[in-house]
Amino acid sequence: MSKKMEYRRLGRLEHQSSVVMFGGAKLGKVTQEEATESIDFAIQHGVNHIDTAASYGDSEIRLGANMAEIRDRIFLASKTEQRTKEKAKEQIYRSLERLQVDYLDLIQLHAVTNLEELDKCTGKGGSLEAALEAKEEGIVKAIGITGHGHKAPSTHLEALKRYPFATVLTPLNYYLYSMDEYREDFLALAEEAKRQDAALRVIKAIAKGPWGIEQQRTYATWYEPFDEQKMIDACVSFVLSIDGVVGFASAGDIHLFPKVVDAALRHREMSREEVDEILGKLPTYRSPFGAPTSIA
Repeated sequence: MSKKMEYRRLGRLEHQSSVVMFGGAKLGKVTQEEATESIDFAIQHGVNHIDTAASYGDSEIRLGANMAEIRDRIFLASKTEQRTKEKAKEQIYRSLERLQVDYLDLIQLHAVTNLEELDKCTGKGGSLEAALEAKEEGIVKAIGITGHGHKAPSTHLEALKRYPFATVLTPLNYYLYSMDEYREDFLALAEEAKRQDAALRVIKAIAKGPWGIEQQRTYATWYEPFDEQKMIDACVSFVLSIDGVVGFASAGDIHLFPKVVDAALRHREMSREEVDEILGKLPTYRSPFGAPTSIA
């Protein structure tokens, strides 16, 4: 019997979102034919949440060419990495044009990795003002926040105290969760997200670690991903077992996507004991962000 995609409530936005989100970064440097094939695969397997960004190369353009056929079946999110109101607003309009849509279900303040970046976004004349204005105009329905690095969870917790973001997209995988400080920060973020009914989603689920200096990069991802199905299964099973996690964004390479979807369809089949056995003692498993000097 074939497995079916699981859907989870996207916080107070109420959308029933597929647990695996189609990460738009994978479309940044592919042909339109390759992009369309990957998008079709996603739709056919029940993926109904697409997460892209203005900074993901040609991703929005590749998605836009398919939007007429899929818009009414997906939750569409993009991101702006701009920090001023003026530049962010320009980028939001550009995203609408490239995606060939009238509105976004979600705009996210992107790559907010530390308090300095958060201050830029939430301060006077910052990108949050652009997002709020866009929401008032009806061209975006909700506002979220994203970020990378070891300080992301603590930064996003502070973000939720400054503004009630509807969604948070922060890093999580088995290795990061094994780091005491990181885990404490993540759990504090999860608790606050639950209190506000904000949707907590995660990135870097199948990241194995940074690419080595002399290592040949065999995938389009900026980190080295796990690519064996058993490893991907364990990684996906782990993040989807963490209380409060709505879903995760797929890795930024179209060739990994079918394996990620396969793992998502079967994620309940693997026990935590099996996950620990597979991922708990890997000598080459590291944080995708390198060795932290401090994650406070």
